[in-house]
Parts: sequence; structure tokens; C-alpha cells
Amino acid sequence: MTGMSDVSPLSQDALARLAATIESRKPGRGGDPDSSYVARLLHKGPDAFLKKIGEEATEVVMAAKDADHGGDAGKIVYEVADLWFHSMVALAHYGLSPADVIAELERRAGTSGIEEKALRKAQERAAAETPR
Repeated sequence: MTGMSDVSPLSQDALARLAATIESRKPGRGGDPDSSYVARLLHKGPDAFLKKIGEEATEVVMAAKDADHGGDAGKIVYEVADLWFHSMVALAHYGLSPADVIAELERRAGTSGIEEKALRKAQERAAAETPR
């Protein structure tokens, strides 16, 4: 199994290059919805790319289920790539980048997922109880 330490700088560069390409396809930066899939998604607005994220997440699940029953596990990688791509379109729309996600993953490194979830729930309860 690989971890964050296995992500090469080249891989991070690939994400940065893809993010830059997505940025360049924004309609406000000259992206043409007639010739660019990214520009078309961004032009249509959040409903379009959020729908794609939902579809791609479902396809990841289906590929994994297929792999559990003798299917090609490589299809999981293909579907996760689609999910990441569409998620990167969403990040760009909201002024975020893959570096923001990597920073969050690095912040969580070494933290128990169970502890992280418990802390978030406690913070949400405290926020809900705080008078406004």
C-alpha cells in the first residue's frame, strides 16, 4: 500500500499542471465552452460538475465491487482518475487547488481517523450550542 510519502514531486507537478490547465479553461480566462469540456462544465455552473462528481463516485464504487468479484481492479484507477479530475474542476471553480487538499491530508497525517471524526463532532456540537 502506498502513502502520502510515496507521492513523488513529479506526481504533484502533474496535479499542478492539470490544475493550471483547468484554470486556463475558465470562461473568464478565455475558455471556450464549444471547444473545451472543462470550459463547458464551468460555463454550465456547479450543478453540471457536481453531478459529474456524483456519477464518477458511483462509478468508483461499481468498479471496486466488480473487482471484488473477479473484475479488473485497474478500472478502479481509471474511475478514480475521472473522480479526481471532476473534483479538480470543482476546486478551481471555488478558487481552491490540489495543493489545498494535499495540505489538508498532510495536516491529518499521524492523526487517528477515529480521533479526527470525534474531534469534528465535538466541534460541531460546541458550535451548535453557542448562542448567536
